[in-house]
Amino acid sequence: ISFSHKTMADATGQENVDLASKQDGQIVTPWDVEADADEGIDYDKLIDRFGSQRLSQEVIERMEKLTGKKAHPWLRRGIFFSHRDLDAVLDLYEAKKPFYLYTGRGPSSDSLHMGHLIPFMFTKWLQDVFDVPLVVQMTDDEKFLWKGDSEENTIEKFYRLGKENCKDIIACGFDINKTFIFSNLEYMGHMYPTVVRIERMVTYSQAKGIFGFTDSDNIGKHSFPAIQAAPSFPVAFPHIFGTDTEPLCLIPCAIDQDPYFRMTRDVAPRLGWKKPALVHSKFFPALTGSKTKMSASDASTTIYVTDTPDQIKTKVNKYAFSGGKVSVEDQKKEGADLDVDVAYQWMRFFCDDDAILKTLEDEYGPGPVRAGNKMLTGEAKALLIQTLQPIIAGHQAARAGVTDEMVDAFMAVRKLSF
Repeated sequence: ISFSHKTMADATGQENVDLASKQDGQIVTPWDVEADADEGIDYDKLIDRFGSQRLSQEVIERMEKLTGKKAHPWLRRGIFFSHRDLDAVLDLYEAKKPFYLYTGRGPSSDSLHMGHLIPFMFTKWLQDVFDVPLVVQMTDDEKFLWKGDSEENTIEKFYRLGKENCKDIIACGFDINKTFIFSNLEYMGHMYPTVVRIERMVTYSQAKGIFGFTDSDNIGKHSFPAIQAAPSFPVAFPHIFGTDTEPLCLIPCAIDQDPYFRMTRDVAPRLGWKKPALVHSKFFPALTGSKTKMSASDASTTIYVTDTPDQIKTKVNKYAFSGGKVSVEDQKKEGADLDVDVAYQWMRFFCDDDAILKTLEDEYGPGPVRAGNKMLTGEAKALLIQTLQPIIAGHQAARAGVTDEMVDAFMAVRKLSF
C-alpha cells in the first residue's frame, strides 16, 4: 500500500490510503480503468495494492467438494482470481449457516453490453449452487450524481434506465423467490438508517484517499460510497432478515469495485457487524484491446446484448484487436500473442467447452501444435462469432419474455424464501 501524501491517522486510527491515483502504469477505480501495457492490467500488482488474497486452487477444490458441483469455468480459468474471506463463506455453508449474495448495476444505458453480463451470470451460478438469497442494487442515484450534468440526463431518465436494465438482469434466470432487486431512489427510506451509520464512520479525508474525490465534486458523490456499502449488511433489509446481523454477505464483482468494500470492511467491526466477503473478477476487455475495460458509450468497443447476428459478426471482424502476426507467413510460423488477442480472451469468458478453448490455445497461439501452419486470426474471430451469436440470441429471447409486471414482482419489498 502506498500513500499519496504524508500519512496521517484520523480519529478512528485508520490511515488514509491512496487507492485512486495512477501507480505501476495503471489506474483502477470504480470510474476509471486504464493500463499503459498492451497486456492490460497487471492483476498481481493490483492484488498487492488492494491487499486482497489470490483465489487458490485449494479454495476452488473445497467449493467443489462442499457443493458437489464442478467449479464455474471462470473460477477454473482464473477470471475470478482474487477474494476477501471466501473461505469464511465456505465455512458457513459447511456449517449450514446463512449467507446471502449482493451485486448491482449502475444504469447508464438502455442496453447492457456483454461485459455487464459477467457479474450477473456468475451470481446466477452462485445462487443456483449455494441456494441462497440475492439482493441487487440499481444505483440510479449514482448515475445521476456522476452524469446528471446535462439537460437530457435527468434523475427520471436514470430511474427509467434502471427499470429497463432490470429486465436484462431478470433474463439471466434468477429465482424470484430468492431475489430482491431494488432502486436506490425507491428503497432508500428502508436502508437509510444503515447508510447514516456508515457515513458517520468514514471521514472526508478517508473517502478522498480511497476514491480520489476533489473539492469540485458535488457532495452527493462524497456520500455515495456509504449507499453502495449499505447492502453489505443484512440490517439494510429488515423485510428479509429482520434484525438479524448474522447472515454474511458475499459480493461477486469486478475488482474496480473493491475500494467501496475495502471501506465497508473497515467500518463493519466498529458498527458491530460482519465484514462482507468478496470474490473479484478480471475486467472484460474492450474489443479494441485490453488497455481498458469495455464501455457502454463507445459502440466500436462494445457488443450489446441487443446486437443482431450480423452486427456481432461485423464488430468482431472489424474491431477485435488481434494478437496475430503482421503477415500470414509469420502467423502460420509463430502463432498469435494470446495475452493481447481479444478473440481468444473473449473465448475464455464465453466458451464453456474446455476442449474447444484448449484447441484454440494450441493451434492459434505459440507452441508446437500446427507449427508452420498456425490458425489465422480470421479463423479465431469466426470461432468467437459462432460462440457469441447463440448466447446473445438466447438472452434476447429470455428478455422478450420479461414483462413490466415481472419487474414489479422482483422489486416488491417482500419476504424471500430461503
